[in-house]
Amino acid sequence: MHLPHEAVLLRVFIGESDSWRHKPLYEAIVLKAREMHLAGATVLRGPMGFGKSSRLHTAKILRLSMDLPLVVEIVDSEEKIQAFLPLLDEMMSGGLITLEKARVIDYRAAQETEPAPEI
Repeated sequence: MHLPHEAVLLRVFIGESDSWRHKPLYEAIVLKAREMHLAGATVLRGPMGFGKSSRLHTAKILRLSMDLPLVVEIVDSEEKIQAFLPLLDEMMSGGLITLEKARVIDYRAAQETEPAPEI
């Protein structure tokens, strides 16, 4: 897959407990991005954060609820990201979506290494 040098970074800020169709929302987003052949997606978990409600979400030991903040990052061409946004809108009931320009320096799969010889 070719990724243009001038691309777009999509960031989706959600909570760990958010879901869509009985599946964690972050998982649904990544699977939909893969289905649409986007270049790749990464989910990042934050130890602390808050959103529009100003309710603090934290990973402190004494908290029973750990609805930690998550960020899903996807980089691809502007056209492919724009085509993904309506689906994302359908999946999300809350959260934050941002877009920014990204310059892709390199995009390649890791080289497979040969297994070590058995002794």
